[in-house]
Amino acid sequence: MNKFITEMACKAKENPQKIAFPETLNRDILQTASMVVETGIGFVLLMGNQKEIEDLAKQEGISTQGFEYFDCGDEQNRIMLADEYSQKYLDFTKKSVLSKAKDPVRCAMFLLKLGKVDCVAAGKEYSTGDVIFEAMSIVGLKEGVESVSSLGIADIPGFEGPEGTLLGLADCAITAQPDAADLAGIAISSADTVRTLLGWEPRVAMLSFSTCGSADHESIDVVREAVMRVRKIRPDIRIDGEFQMDSAIIPSVAEKKVKWESEVAGKANVLIFPNLHAGNIGVKMIQIFGKANAYGPVLQGFARPVCDFSRSAPVEEMFGNVAMLVIRAGGEKG
Repeated sequence: MNKFITEMACKAKENPQKIAFPETLNRDILQTASMVVETGIGFVLLMGNQKEIEDLAKQEGISTQGFEYFDCGDEQNRIMLADEYSQKYLDFTKKSVLSKAKDPVRCAMFLLKLGKVDCVAAGKEYSTGDVIFEAMSIVGLKEGVESVSSLGIADIPGFEGPEGTLLGLADCAITAQPDAADLAGIAISSADTVRTLLGWEPRVAMLSFSTCGSADHESIDVVREAVMRVRKIRPDIRIDGEFQMDSAIIPSVAEKKVKWESEVAGKANVLIFPNLHAGNIGVKMIQIFGKANAYGPVLQGFARPVCDFSRSAPVEEMFGNVAMLVIRAGGEKG
């Protein structure tokens, strides 16, 4: 394991959380779940039939020691779940929960909302869109957040920022053309994520092709409005902009370009891109030309923590994502 993942695993082990894995007839999922138990970073609940899961694990040579199971194919399990859910929440009828919970991802989300598990890790078999849709429908969003987003952690060789070579980047994977409310939610979610996950005091820069009014365009107005929204909703977050990239992270440039006193300019540790075009291009340029490692992306904005695996992700990367998920779940419980 590389240094970053090892550090995340060590931190997760300090406060293990219970993780639901819905896609349990997948070899990589079982191997990741086994690593979770072996390293002590969390407790595993597998959705599905215990015998089927254990037969596959045995066939693949994977230990099932420490696994717990919830068989959503068992009607009695679903009846008990539907009874408890309908007593606490009114968004779905008992009949609807009973039907929806046949699906392992939906069932895991119901368990998450009820507090039976602390987080859900999915996406190896289900698409990102499916994971997000089910989490949105059942778990819902945090207060003050308008949309789901993602945060990546870039480790950039030679970069000397306030957090050394690390920099938080959002949103690089989910929201294509955010409006001001979306951008504000992305900024809030990103600040909370880096504080919980990495222990940073977030300094959030809202990026643009303009710095402090050096240009005018309706797209810049969206960025400026997002800054004002965050300051109103979450005055505890240090946020500023609009800034060009260099003004956000290079102190000498900020000194020349930024017209006001700023706690963020030149020393930002979280960068918020104005749209997904810029975010996706920016991350790939850092990786290709800067030889950076990028970790995540971490799904954020949900009322409770949910992780989405890339379907092509190797087990080590999946384990790292689960470690970050566990840290966030522990941190959000306070």
